[in-house]
Amino acid sequence: MPDLLISDLHLRPERPDLTAAFFGFLQGPARQAQALTILGDLFEYWVGDDCLEGDAFSAGVAHALSELTAHGVPVYLMLGNRDFLMGSAFSRASGASLLPDPTLIELSGIPTLLMHGDSLCTDDAAYQDFRSLSRSPEWQSEFLSHPLAERLAMAAAYRRQSEKAKAGKTDEIMDVNPDAVAAVLRAHSYPRLIHGHTHRPAHHEQTVDGRSCERWVLPDWRDRAVWLECHADGCIQKSLTP
Repeated sequence: MPDLLISDLHLRPERPDLTAAFFGFLQGPARQAQALTILGDLFEYWVGDDCLEGDAFSAGVAHALSELTAHGVPVYLMLGNRDFLMGSAFSRASGASLLPDPTLIELSGIPTLLMHGDSLCTDDAAYQDFRSLSRSPEWQSEFLSHPLAERLAMAAAYRRQSEKAKAGKTDEIMDVNPDAVAAVLRAHSYPRLIHGHTHRPAHHEQTVDGRSCERWVLPDWRDRAVWLECHADGCIQKSLTP
């Protein structure tokens, strides 16, 4: 059975088509997987695990994942730049095991480094400053101390600021930095690297310190379910037609 990897679904109530595609994926291809790994940004935003209380959308996504794990397919979840506040309550509700970023595993027998990918975009200094700040326990504690409705409004404001900032940045700044990629491959003994975040799906072959390295960039779910299917003999991108 293959390992399946997905990233950057950006699920939200305003896109019921994406949620339907996700549920169809979980009830179809994912049921035949060795394991399902989600490499960040499952949700468009996540302002705390108390979203699960009384929110049919969030609870419905968690329940759909729990049905997959009950079927016997392990689910692994890495946090992204949009949903990094997901925690143990979501893990319990969904049955998904949280992964640190980065995580080095044996994937279908091949050493593979899993990342969301945002930490590799080192040319975007403003974003890296915010990333460092927002991952601190102090920032998260202060943010989570606000009422849920206030946090939702704050998240909407952050998204507007982010979109405005991205409009003034070049594509190169928002992509991964080659030196950052080489450094992380070097630090983990030149594994295969799989990540998302950039919304630039591709299969790269590059040489680092004389070693041939493979890098897969997962696609976002802009209009359909898309995943990477990995076997012992390699990986292939697949999708479900809407």
